[in-house]
This record gives sequence, C-alpha cells and structure tokens, in this order.
Amino acid sequence: MTHPMPGVPNWVDLGTADLDDAIRFYSRLFGWEAEISGEEYGGYTTFRIDGRATAGAGPLFGEGQPTAWSTYIATDDADAVTGRVEAAGGKVLVPPFDVMYQGRMAAFLDQAGAPFSVWQAGTMKGADVFDVPGALTWNELATRDVEGSAAFYGEVFGWLARESDVEGRPYIVWEHQGEAIAGMQPMDDGWPHDLPPHWMIYFAVLDCTDSTAYAQSLGGRVLQPPTLLPVGPSAILQDPQGGTFAILQTA
Repeated sequence: MTHPMPGVPNWVDLGTADLDDAIRFYSRLFGWEAEISGEEYGGYTTFRIDGRATAGAGPLFGEGQPTAWSTYIATDDADAVTGRVEAAGGKVLVPPFDVMYQGRMAAFLDQAGAPFSVWQAGTMKGADVFDVPGALTWNELATRDVEGSAAFYGEVFGWLARESDVEGRPYIVWEHQGEAIAGMQPMDDGWPHDLPPHWMIYFAVLDCTDSTAYAQSLGGRVLQPPTLLPVGPSAILQDPQGGTFAILQTA
C-alpha cells in the first residue's frame, strides 16, 4: 500500500446493521480507537491507530442493504471519474456529493457488478497509516470477468493489469504509475455461484492464527481458515453482522 494519491485505494469503511457492536468487535480485534462523529455525520466513526486514521464505519441507510466493507479509490475529480465509469460500462449508484468540508465522494458498480467508491479529498485525505498491524494492507477485486475488468479499470483509472500467479493459479496485479497498488482474482467454478463480484480488503496482523481465534471469541466467523500464501498467512473472516474482510500476517 501507499499513502493516498489519485488512482490508488486510500480508504475503506464499513456499513453495518449494528454500529455499536461493530465498534466493539473491531476495536478489540485490531486495537483501534473509535472516534464517533456528531449527528450531522450520522454517527460516522473513524477508527485510529495511535491517533492515525485507518478505517471508518457507519450505519446502514438503505432498506435491505447488507453489512459490507467498501473500498475507496482516491481521485482529484469525482465528477470526471463518474463520466468515465459510465462511458466504460459501469453504473452510478450514488452521484458525486460533498461530505461537508471533508471531501467529495461517489459510489459505483463496475462493468461486472462489483461495488466501489471514490474519494476526492478535502480536509480528510484518507487513511494515514498502511501496512502495520491493524491497518489496511491490500485491496483485491474478485470477478468473473477478468478481461472486462482489466479494460474497465484501465479506462477509468489508468491501471495496468499485469498477469501473475499464486501457487500456480492465475492472479492479476494492478499497477499504477509503475507501482503495484491492488490485485484481481478470477472467480472460477470453485467459487459459490451466488457470490457476486466484490472488492476484498486485507488488514495486516502480527499473527494470523491468533487473530483468527480471537475474532471467533468476539463473535466472528471464519470463512477461510489461515492459509499460507506466498506473501504470508491469510484468513477470511466475517464480523457478527456479516461484514466480510481478510487478514494478512505481516513481518
């Protein structure tokens, strides 16, 4: 990961059916400090590590909306991105709007239906810390339309999809201005057929096995137990309200 710059994932937040319990769960799991905003922001909560912003959480506003984590990609012009999303075959879920003086955001579906958002910084730049225990360390698109996604994100953000593999299985690394900034995993027949395309977020931890067990003790579920990847042990977890996220052990 890198500090926020246009075209790079720079923030994640959770829309949850139970904000109070989400604060309990994630604060204990990652050692986050919760800073709860006033009524004008609907109780939006910024999680911090040693005072540095790392992620956010807020209540659900749409009826039937599931608890889920969202990936935000930094931009210096949310309105221009909106035009490129539509031209590339995506869908605008929430048109650009100002979040007080903190910034401007919009939410979309890519050409295959994976949701993502953009953030145009005002006083709030995005996350202040990456790659340390408890902080965001990777974002990964899971999709059944690899070729279409390569074209879509290339057109919208100028990303280059570089083919690679993980233990013999196809994997794509997104590059922006010569830097690896995210990944893309093809959803083959081994994935549940009813699972839609999505962006997965990875938080760094010191010990994947210990963090997985602790998440269970806090009421979370294990969707994929600790698995050794070339970059380190990783697991996929779900919070008590159903928000899915991954953890990755860091040195």
